[in-house]
Amino acid sequence: MHKNLVIIEGLPGSGKSTTAKLAKELLDKNNVDSKLILEGNLNHPADYDKVAYFNKKEFDQLLRNNSSYRDLIIDISVKKSDGYFISYYIQKKRRKEEISDDLYKRIIDNDIYELPLKVNKNVILKNWQRFVKKAKREDDIYIFECCFIQNPLTIGLVKYNASKERIFNYILDIEKIINKLNPILIYLKQNYIEKTFYKISKERHSKWLNSFLNYYTKQGYGLSKKLSGFSGTIEVLKKRLELELEIYNKLNINKYLIDNSHYNIEILKSALLNIFQRETLL
Repeated sequence: MHKNLVIIEGLPGSGKSTTAKLAKELLDKNNVDSKLILEGNLNHPADYDKVAYFNKKEFDQLLRNNSSYRDLIIDISVKKSDGYFISYYIQKKRRKEEISDDLYKRIIDNDIYELPLKVNKNVILKNWQRFVKKAKREDDIYIFECCFIQNPLTIGLVKYNASKERIFNYILDIEKIINKLNPILIYLKQNYIEKTFYKISKERHSKWLNSFLNYYTKQGYGLSKKLSGFSGTIEVLKKRLELELEIYNKLNINKYLIDNSHYNIEILKSALLNIFQRETLL
């Protein structure tokens, strides 16, 4: 049975990017065609990053309220069956002088991951459906770094503190869609959350850290528990891990859990090799 999708999941700092790149290298070495899609890819085929969404009514309102930019807005928008999409970050870089700061801010307000959870889910599920339809016609194996468990759980828990049932149903609905691709899920478990997060906080820019801490503690679950700062963020990450492992156990797709707490690259390579051989990818 042909496999079209490998998904790497785990908490921040668990080694997702490294594992996804190793998976790509392993497949390449064995002459297996694959496409690597890392987190933050602005042209992600199944997810959206730095993309705004408007339904027909909202889009018409955007045009009316910014009549002097009407032609520009239409030009930078992509119309799909479920609405209008603007890859605002890409378009701002391309057309910096044309897009005013006020217009840019108005577009950003409709970022897909700032929308109400119900709207976000509907938009994301339709994009997964489009991706699956496309991927089924191809022979390549797609390797995704997160976006299956992480993104629904993050917006559901961290942003909106939605019920566990609602969050899990979001992920299970994605599972139903991607089942047609015979997916393989690889989950990277980290046993030392505080140590791991401290490590990545030192590796990344202070602006990223402040933004991450605010996102995790000033809304949703963190706010409801009156958490704050670094220690509060750790508590949210612990809750996130708890839910991720619970939903992992509920999933019916082929799945593998790797303990990557010690970042041993050789053990990681060996684990991936065993998984791919078992799944007859090699």
